[in-house]
Amino acid sequence: MKFKIILFLFLSFFQLSMSIAQKSFHKNKVIAHRGAWKANGNPQNSIASLKEAVALGCEGSEFDVWMTADGILVVNHDADFMGMPIETTNYEQLLTKKHENGEKLATVEEYLAAGKKQKGTKLIFEIKPSKISVERSKEVAEKSVLAVKKMKAQKWVDYITFSYEGGLKVIATDPKANVAYLSGDKSPSELKEAGFFGFDYNIAVLKKNPQWIQEAKDLGLTVNAWTVNKEEDMRWLLEMGTDFITTDEPELLLSIINN
Repeated sequence: MKFKIILFLFLSFFQLSMSIAQKSFHKNKVIAHRGAWKANGNPQNSIASLKEAVALGCEGSEFDVWMTADGILVVNHDADFMGMPIETTNYEQLLTKKHENGEKLATVEEYLAAGKKQKGTKLIFEIKPSKISVERSKEVAEKSVLAVKKMKAQKWVDYITFSYEGGLKVIATDPKANVAYLSGDKSPSELKEAGFFGFDYNIAVLKKNPQWIQEAKDLGLTVNAWTVNKEEDMRWLLEMGTDFITTDEPELLLSIINN
């Protein structure tokens, strides 16, 4: 009986802790693109750039994910790392190169572990479309969701992707996941019908189709724009009521919002 009571109390505390973690994230619209790398010269998509985004108090820090030839999910923006094509290179080979600050190429699990050490900044998980095949894009999407679940990082992670098929795979694998589409070729109503959480479109797409912002809001979808580095564009998006703004200049955007 005592064991059951202790177990119940432990589970209750764990659930409360997770609830607090979920509700404690910042709400300032600022998504650091590839982490906060620019101001202090951190490598893009590095643990250092993630930590800087956290230190700034950004609502989210975006990072990009590829799968190596031997099936390891790694964090990097480009299709190659230091000249080595990620999709056709084994992870062990990729470890022969390092970021400029001495960091090795992080696996998704290592990156999520670092991100889970704090409860203020969401981890915006971009699943990069495979250059090999659509089927591989789906595989990467499924493995990404499974990795997040394995790390118990669901509360921290929102997904974005240019791969429509990959996005649908994420939704199918975890119907509770927040997934936003990046490519800019789907209307808000199409995304709503498919089960997406929102869209994350290039600002040029939104300036061409400004009505999509209100349409998305009316449908209960979130609106994000990338990559927004000019003050005039930031102010326009804020006036339009977008939910998030992805930028290489998080310090500037935070300054505008806070003042």
